Amino acid sequence: MPLLRRELGTGSRGLSAREAARRLAVYGPNEVRRKARTSLWRELVRQLAHPLALLLWAAAALAFVAGIPVLGWAIVAVILVNAAFALLQERQAEQAVETLAKYLPEHALVVRDGRPSTVEARELVPGDLVVLEEGAKVPADARLTEGGIEVDLSMLTGESAPAERVVGPGLIGAPLLQEPNLVFSGTICTGGQAQAIVFATGNHTELGRIAALSQHTRRDSSPLEQQVKKVAWLIAAVAVAMGGVFLVAGVAVGLPLTDTLMFAIGLLVANVPEGLLPTITLALAVGVRVLARQGAVIKRLSAVETLGSTNVICTDKTGTLTQNRMRLQAVWTPEHGREPGPWTGDMVRTSALCTTVTRDEKGELHGDPTEIALVEGATAHDAPVDLGGRDTGRRALFRFDPRLRLMSVVHADAAYGPRVIVKGAPETVLRTLEGSSESAAAATEALAREGMRVLAVAARTLPDNARVPSHREDAETGLRLLGLVGLYDPPRQEVAAAVRRCHEAGLRVHIVTGDNGATAAAVAREVGIGLPRLHVVAQSESIADHELDELLASADTEVVFARSSPETKLKVADALRAHGQIVAMTGDGVNDAPALHRAHIGVAMGLSGTDVAREASTMVLTDDNFATIVTAIESGRRVYDNVRKFIVYIFAHLTPEVVPFLVFALSAGAVPLPLTVLQILAIDLGTETLPALALGRERAEPGTMSRPPRPSSQGVISRDMLVRSWCYLGTVSAVLVMGAFFYVLWRAGWQPGDPTGAGDPLHHAYITATTATFAGIVTCQVGTAVAARTDHAALREIGLCTNPLLLAGIAFELAFTAALVYAPPLQGLFGTAALPLDVVALIATFPFLVWGTDELRRWVRRADHRAKP
Repeated sequence: MPLLRRELGTGSRGLSAREAARRLAVYGPNEVRRKARTSLWRELVRQLAHPLALLLWAAAALAFVAGIPVLGWAIVAVILVNAAFALLQERQAEQAVETLAKYLPEHALVVRDGRPSTVEARELVPGDLVVLEEGAKVPADARLTEGGIEVDLSMLTGESAPAERVVGPGLIGAPLLQEPNLVFSGTICTGGQAQAIVFATGNHTELGRIAALSQHTRRDSSPLEQQVKKVAWLIAAVAVAMGGVFLVAGVAVGLPLTDTLMFAIGLLVANVPEGLLPTITLALAVGVRVLARQGAVIKRLSAVETLGSTNVICTDKTGTLTQNRMRLQAVWTPEHGREPGPWTGDMVRTSALCTTVTRDEKGELHGDPTEIALVEGATAHDAPVDLGGRDTGRRALFRFDPRLRLMSVVHADAAYGPRVIVKGAPETVLRTLEGSSESAAAATEALAREGMRVLAVAARTLPDNARVPSHREDAETGLRLLGLVGLYDPPRQEVAAAVRRCHEAGLRVHIVTGDNGATAAAVAREVGIGLPRLHVVAQSESIADHELDELLASADTEVVFARSSPETKLKVADALRAHGQIVAMTGDGVNDAPALHRAHIGVAMGLSGTDVAREASTMVLTDDNFATIVTAIESGRRVYDNVRKFIVYIFAHLTPEVVPFLVFALSAGAVPLPLTVLQILAIDLGTETLPALALGRERAEPGTMSRPPRPSSQGVISRDMLVRSWCYLGTVSAVLVMGAFFYVLWRAGWQPGDPTGAGDPLHHAYITATTATFAGIVTCQVGTAVAARTDHAALREIGLCTNPLLLAGIAFELAFTAALVYAPPLQGLFGTAALPLDVVALIATFPFLVWGTDELRRWVRRADHRAKP
């Protein structure tokens, strides 16, 4: 301590005002500073130049060229809305750092020029002598010089028990946060009074260091965001190439340039999925709403899909896997072992007298969770402690010393007279005993293996006329062991089932905790973590990168990382990412913010978590429950499947829209155009949209959580999807609609090459035939929508009517089509004509034929899969 005073130039009178002003100019204000924000306009331009945004810009331009300004402005609106949404998400990361600043107090009590004075906390400098009292926030990192206090360090360590900080030498080799004489910026004094010398301010504090970690960890794009970019470029290439080829082909066969240009523009607009990004956004938004009702609040829409590809969960123990409520689990006495009897209640009551727990007006207990468990345990053993009587009978109190790991009291009552009662870590208490303690040491080890926190309780009776010891060294001697108590924080009931679901779904679960390894390992085994093999890293701070890589590379091992620090959590997240894993990381304290920010899915606790953790996270659990994470992962898989379903649905209509022009081009105009530009636009912007949105609300298929996580490299569009869309669903649809087109023409006596223009005898038959093509594509859409509801399961397994929104969407597109076909004002606009009854009956079979052929294909695939060994 004298060395620190000399280094910082701090005397008993504190710093002078002039010296403090000079140091403020050198060190800067005591506040967490964030890096300058990126230019808003630069961020906006970046969002507007997103690949899909560029594609939508092109679609809008084509719509204006095609003479459809309403469509053009609608697409522009979609671009701007999506850019604004993405921009808001970019600002989220900076909010975590801004929230850190809220932990700093506005004012601090310091000694300057020998007098206590109140100054703004931002004006504190290294060397200042600060006064700390109960209820005050610690304004900077400091070392105690006088007195002692209890400090709530949960925001930094994640441990709810208050820590005592006293004047004295530091622990050699101990982590900074465990030093018994240090206090840290932003923590709260829960009791006592002390003076301390400030040795770090602003960004040099633990709080500032964590803020720097949060700023320097980047948040990568989600798998879906990356895949949408690839999809956008693929669609752009296909659409542009198709438009160019058809433009050249049309001119080559002698079509008027104006007609050829209009049709090429129509194909481009039709093949640009104006609704793809909004549909994906709405599907993710639905997932967000569903998860919110289930206890998980998602702050970034794309995170819903990322959850679906998660294959590793790194979870805290206390409060997430467990109930965060200590209870008395076992009692051991030297004479009777763990055998229950009246001696059990007497021993527990004695341990409860050595507590500082208080009770409020409502009867609720407040204090250290361990001590609360002792008081409640005494009541459960029919030996309740009157807290008022406890305090009345107390003659001396020696608070818990983190270096000694002991607490003791001198208590007097009618039954035993004055006596010293000591409780603490067994290895420390056993050293103070008179006589052998081998059996107690063995019992301690046995209780610890069961995952309990073990406390030893000892006592000695004082003579009636003896003076009450004034020093703990005099009190804590000559003790007799009363017994051991085992305290346990039981797992949540639903966690074991949730862990089983994780394993069935191919997910690994690691525990990253500040607790000791034995306790965490016991909880892990109880809930099923560690199958088939559990590895415990007792001191995770000391693990080297190569050891970590080797450990995480083992596919059959789940790990308990005990005594973790902020850097450890960040190191684990980075190592898992380097191995290609999609990581969900839970946390609740300020110390967890960097790891939450770095993980693909940062999961913060809503009940026990800090504001900083919630700001840095992607998902907040309103119930702090591990099982909710598993539910969210299932929902993420469902959303990803649904995105693929409506992509299959949208892509399946490319073939029947392209084939008519191919027939026209390959016949050199002998076959008239089976479809018009406005009819294509009516399909893609009118009848297709609602069913696509409804597919985003589809329920999860059977077996969703029985398959392994998809590889992070897997694209949202796969070869199987394209084959299914274009070769199965698309080809069947194209054959059917072209059949309807030729049926209407041949019924009217048409032969290839016959004129069908305005004024020709076959013109009305031609209009009716193009209407049949249009209506046939719509009815094929109905069959495609039903088929796309499932990728591998039979329709009967998910039910025909389990998606009422899809049924409503189908009803709408049929009604919309009927209006275009039969309403005279729309007939003139879209070039349609009323269909005869026999044509209506023909195209009414198309949904069943499209769905039926795909159902047969899926049945064959299931049979092949079952036949494979």
